[in-house]
Amino acid sequence: MPTGLLDRLARGPVLGDGGYLLELEKRGYVQAGPFTPEVSLTHPDALTQLHREFLQAGAEVLQTLTFYASEDKLATVGLAGKVDDMNRAAVEIARKVASEGDALVAGNLCLTWAYEPDDQTAADHVRRLFDRQLEVQMEAGIDFVIGETFTWLGEALIATERAKKAGLPVITTIAFEKEPRSYEGDSASDCARKLSDAGADVVGVNCLRNPDNSLPLMAEMRSAIAGYLACQPVAYRTPPDKPDFTSLPEFPLGLDPLQLPRDEMGEFAIKANEMGVNYIGSCCGSVAAHVKAMAKAIGKLPAEERQWRTDDKPMSAYEYYGRDQL
Repeated sequence: MPTGLLDRLARGPVLGDGGYLLELEKRGYVQAGPFTPEVSLTHPDALTQLHREFLQAGAEVLQTLTFYASEDKLATVGLAGKVDDMNRAAVEIARKVASEGDALVAGNLCLTWAYEPDDQTAADHVRRLFDRQLEVQMEAGIDFVIGETFTWLGEALIATERAKKAGLPVITTIAFEKEPRSYEGDSASDCARKLSDAGADVVGVNCLRNPDNSLPLMAEMRSAIAGYLACQPVAYRTPPDKPDFTSLPEFPLGLDPLQLPRDEMGEFAIKANEMGVNYIGSCCGSVAAHVKAMAKAIGKLPAEERQWRTDDKPMSAYEYYGRDQL
């Protein structure tokens, strides 16, 4: 049995995986706009392959593709009746690939678009949505839960509550749009403290913002709490006045020119590690090449996969132009 999340974090940084829905849309398996994750049912081999790419790149955790796999969201595309099947299939696919290495499987909860502040009925409805997903995910075999992309701190607190009630370790992360505050007005420091106090084992920031716009928020969180931190930024370049990549006119179909080169994600991993971030992952726009660069940067993969040079005569353009000497 793989070592659990908390034991791994106690030994050093844990490397997460990358983005799923946008990459699967580029490959023709997900519809842009709703970005619902029925690919686990319609094209399971495509999801299996992407998980495998992240595992091969050095990821120590595979997240189940259950983002937007809650009843209300799936109902917008006529799939409300597939909630259980979709969550179960997503876990089973991730578990199968994780068993090919030493990776953990993280169940995934995300914003539901059903949360309303100061509305107890809405809050209880969100609890039911999360509980339904968690029940199926736990039956199928997850190791811990990642709650992500919450712009309402209140909804993030509910996700934390439900995951902890289920008896699982939980990472809960907040997504900040243009302003570095939750919708309630909480700063990154406030969010870290409140989520930690609510029982989250790891707290942090994910999605919407790239490394340059995420790391300053991580510094605030590190100054606020002593516990474990997580950071999973997107791999897109954004202008200073629009740090949220989904606010750009290029979203979602024109993002390709904005994708960060792999070395920038490697540099992010180094900076995050030096800052004391414990769970270092990535989100939308991050593909296996980015994860591989991150893995090499923090020592999860060797700099060279295998020896291949044979003599002093160049045997590839890589050698011919002296790239191997850089």
